[in-house]
This record gives sequence, C-alpha cells and structure tokens, in this order.
Amino acid sequence: MPKIDNVLYTGRTHTTGGREGFARSDDAALEVKLSSPGSGRPGTNPEQLFAAGWSACFIGAMTRAAGTRQLRLPADVAVDAEVHLGTSEGEFFLQARLNVSLPGMDRDVVQAIIHEAHQLCPYSKATRGNIDVELNLA
Repeated sequence: MPKIDNVLYTGRTHTTGGREGFARSDDAALEVKLSSPGSGRPGTNPEQLFAAGWSACFIGAMTRAAGTRQLRLPADVAVDAEVHLGTSEGEFFLQARLNVSLPGMDRDVVQAIIHEAHQLCPYSKATRGNIDVELNLA
C-alpha cells in the first residue's frame, strides 16, 4: 500500500452523536447536522457527504486528464454521484455509481478522460477493489 511522501492537506473534523449527530471541521468551514438516511430528520448523512467529496475530486481528476490531452473541460461539466448503503448476508456495504456529463466533447475522448480520471482520483483509488463502482457517461 503506497504511503504519502508529502502531505498536501489534512481535513480534520470532530463528530459527535454518530448518524444522528453533528460534524464540524477544525476551521469551522463545515458545520453539518447529521441524520440517518430516510429518517426525515434535518441534516445530511455520510453517504451524501462521501458522494459530494468524490464527485468534486473526480472533476478535478478529469480536469487533469483533459489537460494532458491539451483539452479543457466544458464549463458545465458535472458528476452525479450515487453512493448506495446496503446489506448482503447481514453485513453493511457501500457501492457507487458516477454519472459523468461532459457535453460537447467527443465520446471516445470523454471515455478516455473518465478512465484516466478513475486512475488518478484519490477517492477512486481508495475504493478500488473495496466496493463495486460503476462509471457512466451521461
């Protein structure tokens, strides 16, 4: 397993109360009420936070992959991320789907960018071989 040689950033949060709690970053830029999925209570859940973080990171990785081809991504690039929480044989698991929209670009080029981004993105690396991940061109 690779070990980081040069730490670029460390995200720090303090969370209390679990899925029905509260999370705050050390710089107070993130302050979020947590609630269990489907509870109807105010707040977000870890799956939504993970989907938001992964999709933002994936767009950054696509930007880098496009740059190696001397291309720029369209301004309306988007990733709709789905992080599924479920069970199998009584155990909890995650699986994910990233639906990528790169309007106005050649389909073959977009597929190559998506593939390369999946190799570059730290979230993709962290999940590779650990959860089922589906990548789709929207």
